[in-house]
Amino acid sequence: MKVVAFNGSARKDGNTSLLLRRVMQELEAEGVDTELVQLAGRKIHGCIACKTCSSRKDGRCGQADDEGNALIDMMVKADGVLLGSPTYVTDVSPEIKALIDRACMVTRANGGLLRRKVGAAVVAVRRAGAIHAFDTLNHFFLISEMIIPGSSYWNIGIGREKGEVEKDAEGIETMQVLGRNMAWLLKRTRQ
Repeated sequence: MKVVAFNGSARKDGNTSLLLRRVMQELEAEGVDTELVQLAGRKIHGCIACKTCSSRKDGRCGQADDEGNALIDMMVKADGVLLGSPTYVTDVSPEIKALIDRACMVTRANGGLLRRKVGAAVVAVRRAGAIHAFDTLNHFFLISEMIIPGSSYWNIGIGREKGEVEKDAEGIETMQVLGRNMAWLLKRTRQ
C-alpha cells in the first residue's frame, strides 16, 4: 500500500510539511509506504475547462506543458492521497487548488479513477480560516468518491513561523491519530 502526500505550501519544509510528515510517520509505522511531493517550485496550471480529458478519455489532461499529468498519475497509482495546504485568505494555496481542480476533472472524466481510494486533508493556519481550507480539500475527496478517515479533531495545526506547529500539542496529536486511522482504513479497503 502506498500513500502519496502533496504539500501545497509555497514553503517546501514549513508548517504544512511538518504536519504531513507527522501523519506519514504513523502510516509508515503501520507498514504503509509514503511519498511526499512538494508543489513549491513545480509548474502546474489551473484547469482551463478545455474538456480534452473528457473527449480523449486517456486519463490525461489536455495541458501538457506542466507537471499536472505526472502529479495526477501519482494520485491514480496510489492507494491513498494526503493533501496539505496552508491557509491563504481562508482557503487553500493556489498550487493545491490547481492540482485538485485538474485531478478532479481528469479522474471524473475517465470513469472515477480515484473512486474508493482513501483521502485525507491537513491544513496549517496562523490563526483563522482553516475550516474553509479543510472543507475545500474534503470536497475534492467527496466529489471524487473517495473515503475520508476521521481524527480526534479537525486536521489543523496552528503556527505561523516555520516549526511553530510543533508547539501545537493538540494539532500534532490530531495528525498522529489521523495517520493511524488512515492506515487502518487503507488496510480494510485494500484487502
